[in-house]
Amino acid sequence: MQRWLLKTEPTAYSFAQLQKDKRAVWDGVKNPQALKNLSQIAPGDRIFVYHTGDEKAVVGIASALSGAYADPKHADPRLLVFDIAPVAALPHPVTLAAIKANPKFAGWELVRLPRLSVMPVSAAHWQEIERGAAG
Repeated sequence: MQRWLLKTEPTAYSFAQLQKDKRAVWDGVKNPQALKNLSQIAPGDRIFVYHTGDEKAVVGIASALSGAYADPKHADPRLLVFDIAPVAALPHPVTLAAIKANPKFAGWELVRLPRLSVMPVSAAHWQEIERGAAG
């Protein structure tokens, strides 16, 4: 099982909406590096959902229901999607400011490559974010 962080603009599609929908097709990724990362997602992988925009925080945990597959809405086979389901909202969102202030996250893509929308999360980073979400 791998771990990932996916970014979404909450005004476009929020974690709360994912919880309401119970499952969704994660689409809209166009960046080549993000697509490369997305191509490695497998069923059962754990996912942090990160709200961009004014929030800038990890807000929830989801699970991959499928691996990546070609987006049926586009003719370009390089554009990938996958199926996702919510697991739980974090009890306390973990802000980007808190992540940047923690030296354990130095060098992580979220800090180094702020525009990357799909990125791996190490086991140590996952635990640190969960610890921060606990309050």
